[in-house]
Amino acid sequence: MTRNLLFLTGTRADFGKLEPLATAARDAGLRVTFFATGMHLMDRYGLTVNEVRRMPGVSVHEFLNQRPGDSQDVILAKTVMGFSDYVTEHRPDLIVIHGDRIEALAGALVAATNYIPSAHIEGGEVSGTIDEVFRHCNTKLCAHHFVSSEAAKRRVMALGEPESAIHVIGSPELDFHAGPSGVSLADVRARYSIGFAEYGIVTFHPVTSEQSSMGAQAQALFDTLKASGRAFVVIAPNNDPGSEAIFEVINRLPKAQFRVLPSMRFAHFSELMKHAACLIGNSSAGVREAPFLGIPSLDIGTRQANRAQTSTVTSCAATDHAAISAFLCDAWGKRHPRHEGFGAGRAADRFVQVLDDPGFWTRSLQKAFHDISSATSP
Repeated sequence: MTRNLLFLTGTRADFGKLEPLATAARDAGLRVTFFATGMHLMDRYGLTVNEVRRMPGVSVHEFLNQRPGDSQDVILAKTVMGFSDYVTEHRPDLIVIHGDRIEALAGALVAATNYIPSAHIEGGEVSGTIDEVFRHCNTKLCAHHFVSSEAAKRRVMALGEPESAIHVIGSPELDFHAGPSGVSLADVRARYSIGFAEYGIVTFHPVTSEQSSMGAQAQALFDTLKASGRAFVVIAPNNDPGSEAIFEVINRLPKAQFRVLPSMRFAHFSELMKHAACLIGNSSAGVREAPFLGIPSLDIGTRQANRAQTSTVTSCAATDHAAISAFLCDAWGKRHPRHEGFGAGRAADRFVQVLDDPGFWTRSLQKAFHDISSATSP
């Protein structure tokens, strides 16, 4: 019997993490479908559903789950409805979700309430924002957990999940960065009209709990970057509340110094990152991919709080002009040894090994809280 895996993707970022797992599952003989929704279907963010469509040997179902200005609870409700309709008709053997986005929460809810096995990728992470709450909710709703580190495993166990359901595989996107991107830096420069000899990469997303101050934070950050005189490639923020204020700032940036892009093909972004002088902002790329590639990164604000595990990541507030300027002076262009705290680029192999175990498919969906307090007490 060929098993059917349904991967739920709502953003360019989570697709980059799910694609290596889906590719390995497809190559192992499993049937793979992507339910593409969220930012993927929005013109403003580059219609990244095209990245999903380009993946060979998989099926893609597209669902528009939002209109500009929709609140997160409305997006959640719409996604639950659309995803529920799809899984009721197609009844996959396993639903795979990633991380902490609102679409992932919708997928986890639908899987749990319909008693469909589900797998959560990168549970047990901490950040300190509402995203962390969503991530922990997904952990409690899902039956299987594929985490990036031993620290993440311990947190998932602290949430009452049994150790037998938790598998440490590393961060899947590192699989892609570990090998050749398939394109050259010249290809990237030509496709995206990037003429800078040296450049940093900036991605600054809204923090939903701080949406009223996001415009001021973005203004402070980009004023400091502008004053440095250095060149930057800026990737547009995601569509969380507060993004409009960030867009207002980046839309006014001088084009001679800042190349603003709505999104990039994943292979091209990987190649661009490998040659960058640094990464700046609050994307997970700054605390995952950058240390793995040996690139210095500056983590801005609270969005990735407590996630960095290496000295190559510097953290400061968006308003800390002195710290940002010092980073640009001291860290620009430096290279560091590869950091493998979030894996060594072999997550997909481990993923399919777990799926190949017959016991994986017979695990009960009736959950019970596994209290580890007695095991951890002195």
